[in-house]
Amino acid sequence: MNEAVPPKRRAARTRVNTISNSRTNDQKTQSQYQPYKDAAWGFINHWYPALFSGELAEDQVEGIQICGIPIVLRRVDGRVLALKDQCVHRGVRLSAKPMCFNKKTISCWYHGFTFDLETGGLTTIVGNPDDKLIGTTGITTYPVEEISGMIFVFVREDDFPDEDVPPLASDLPVRFPQSSERFPHPLWPAAPGLMDENAVALGMHRTGDCNWRIACENGFDNAHILVHQDNTIVQAMNWVLPLGIRPASDDCITLIEDENGPKGLMQWLFTDRWEPILENKELDAKVEGLNGRFYRTSVVLPGVLMVENWPEEHIVQYEWYVPITDDTYEYWEVLVKVCPTEEERKKFEYRYERVFKPLCLHGFNDCDLYAREAMHEFYADGTGWDNEQLVATDVSPITWRKVASRYNRGIAKPGKGVDGATKTSSIRLRRISDGDAPGYRVKKIED
Repeated sequence: MNEAVPPKRRAARTRVNTISNSRTNDQKTQSQYQPYKDAAWGFINHWYPALFSGELAEDQVEGIQICGIPIVLRRVDGRVLALKDQCVHRGVRLSAKPMCFNKKTISCWYHGFTFDLETGGLTTIVGNPDDKLIGTTGITTYPVEEISGMIFVFVREDDFPDEDVPPLASDLPVRFPQSSERFPHPLWPAAPGLMDENAVALGMHRTGDCNWRIACENGFDNAHILVHQDNTIVQAMNWVLPLGIRPASDDCITLIEDENGPKGLMQWLFTDRWEPILENKELDAKVEGLNGRFYRTSVVLPGVLMVENWPEEHIVQYEWYVPITDDTYEYWEVLVKVCPTEEERKKFEYRYERVFKPLCLHGFNDCDLYAREAMHEFYADGTGWDNEQLVATDVSPITWRKVASRYNRGIAKPGKGVDGATKTSSIRLRRISDGDAPGYRVKKIED
C-alpha cells in the first residue's frame, strides 16, 4: 500500500477557464431567453426571403430549404407558388427533377403523385389515377409575396391557418420617414425601404457555415468593429474607426414592439448613448482623428438587420440570416434605393456592380463570414450558449435574445427526412467528398 502523502496543488491566484460571477449573462438573465437558445433551426411562422425574382423565370421550378423545411417554388403566369418539397408517398423532393404536366399542378418525377399548386392537395397519380388515397392528403402550401425584385415565403407549420398569416411588413424593419419622429436621424436622410414605391433591391445570397443565431448577432454586435479595421473600403475612404463602442446609458437601445408590426430593437448609435473607445492604456493602443461613416443598426424578427445610411446616403442595407439547418444559413445581403426613373436604376446597378458589391458585400462582409465560423464550434453542441461570458458591450445581443424569445411565432423543430437532419448520412458525406457542400438550393438530377 502506497503511504506517500499526495502532493497538494497550489491555488492559482486567478481562476482561469471558469465561469466568472461577473459576466452579464448570469443564469437569471439566460432564463429570460431560453426560447432563443432552443431555436437552433430558426423561428417558424415568419416571412423569409426565398429567391430574387430574376432567379425564377416563367414556369421555372426551384427547391430550397428554410428552417429545416424543404420548399419548392414554381412561377406560373408571372405568379410564384410555394409548396412543401417532399412527396407524401416516399419523401422525394419534387424540385430535384421537375415534372409539370400543366399550369395547375406539379408531379413527383418518381412515382407520379400529382399535387395542386394552389391547395397542395393530391389530385391524381400518373400511373394509378383511381387510387383511394387521391383527394385525402396533400402537401403544405406557403403564402408568397414578391416585392422590389425579391420573393418572400411565409414558412409555416403544417397546421398554421391561412387567416392568421400576418402581412409581410410585420417581418420587415421599420419604415422611414413614417418612423422618423419616433427614431430621429439628424445625421442622415430617411432610409428607403423595400416596400417603398420604385424601390430597387440589389444584392446576393450565399450559404454560411454556422448557426443562424451566431450570424445574426454578428450583424449588430458593436464590439466586433475591430474585425473591420483593415477592410479595403475603410482604408480607401480614410476612415479611422474606434477600438470599440460601449453603452453609455441605460437607454442606448429602444425596443420595437409594434402591435401589428415588427418586433426587435433599435440602437442609438452616434449619440451620447454610446461611447467610442479611443484608447486602451494596457495595450498602449490609441486612436486619433476619429473619422467614419454615420450609420444606425436595428434588427427585427425573424432575424432581419437594417443598416441605415450605408454604404452611402439614400441607400439602406438589409441582411437576413435564413436558417437552412442547425449549422448552415443563407446569408442575404441586399442594398435598397428608390429609383423613380430607368436612368437612376441603371446608375444604381452600375455603382452596385463596381463599388458596393466588391467593397461592401464582399470586402467588408467577408470578414463577418469567417468571424462567425470561428465561433461556431464553441456553440455547435449547445453548451456555448450556457458557458459564454458576456460583457457590457454585449447588451445588444442579450436584448435581442429577450425580445426574440418573447415575440417569435414558433420555434422550428429539428428537420426530419431533409438535408442536414443526419450529419453523417452516406449521401451527405459523398457530396462533401465530391466538393458539393451542403447548401440552400436543391441540386437538379441530370439525365
